[in-house]
This record gives sequence, structure tokens and C-alpha cells, in this order.
Amino acid sequence: MTVLRKLSALYSAQGEWCGVQHTHLTLSHHSGSKAPSLHWTSVLLLGLLLATYLNPCSAMGYSLAATLTLHGHWGFGQVVTDCFHGDASQKVAKAGLLALAALTFPRLCYFSYRDVDICKAVVMLWKL
Repeated sequence: MTVLRKLSALYSAQGEWCGVQHTHLTLSHHSGSKAPSLHWTSVLLLGLLLATYLNPCSAMGYSLAATLTLHGHWGFGQVVTDCFHGDASQKVAKAGLLALAALTFPRLCYFSYRDVDICKAVVMLWKL
């Protein structure tokens, strides 16, 4: 019997191995995961950065502001889920994250309308 089979038999007999819970690594279509949305948002963000560089306009700037805010909110949401344990601390961290996202989008829109503009900022970063 191979080592892997022995470990598998030991795990199935105990139900838990060394205090570590079993994690399912297969994709489930019924899991309700946001992972595909996160993936396509980041792909959209890369395409939007290129489109902003090629065709800077206010519609691109506001689209970039919305996509950056959503991408950042989802990404930091995963950090909150992974790092904050306990119901109360996780609720406080998620409320703070929601407040941060609620402040980020208007500030990015203000930056796009009154300051350099997000599109011009992307072009300036691209030229570095």
C-alpha cells in the first residue's frame, strides 16, 4: 500500500487528520462563490486600463473609477474574511470596508472631474 493510500485510509477512519479540516478543492457550480466575478472584474480592469490609455474620455474615467472601487472592495473583502475572526470583529471590519468603498468612488470621481483626470493619470503612469 502506498503512503498516499495509507494517509487516505487514516483520514477517512478519523474524519479529521491532525486537527485540520478537509477542504474540497473541486469547483462546485452551486457554491455561490464570487471567484468568477472577481476574475472577470480584474480582466475587465486590465482591458479598461488599455482602453483608457488609447482613448481617454470622461466615460472611461468614470468606468475606471467604478471598476477600481469594486475590485478593491472585493479584494479587501477577502482579506477581511481571511484575517478577522469572530463575528463582531468581522462585522466591524466589513463596515469599515464598506465605508472606505463609499468614500473611494466619490473621491475618484472628484479626481476625474476636478483634478488631473484618471485617464491622464493612467497615461502619466504608463509613460514612467
